[in-house]
Amino acid sequence: MITALVGAFLIVHGLLHLGVWTTPEQPDKPAPFDRGHSWALAAAHVSTAPARAAALALAWYTALVYVVAGAGVLAGSEWWPTAALVAAASGLALKAIWFDPWLSVGVLLDAGVLVALASSWPGSLY
Repeated sequence: MITALVGAFLIVHGLLHLGVWTTPEQPDKPAPFDRGHSWALAAAHVSTAPARAAALALAWYTALVYVVAGAGVLAGSEWWPTAALVAAASGLALKAIWFDPWLSVGVLLDAGVLVALASSWPGSLY
């Protein structure tokens, strides 16, 4: 049961990255945050379009690695913690570079994945 829950969590969390970062913007309903605004890239004088493209690429990468980690958990593989670590780190990088308070829950979830991995929790998966 724990295996299914952890695997599902990792997969759903990965897919949520796509939902948050790739949803098309609608003119009558503004997005909760600007995907093209990055404090770090703005300091480097990167314009909005390349910043948005980089955000989308990193979001897709993060989602893919989270889904792979979740599939690894469900398959009983030994490499899933490494994939989950890479996914959480890239998710934190994404949210740090394009920080907006609206993304705070995602930061907590990614940090929770790192804490769970560092403490080998839940033990039945290791």
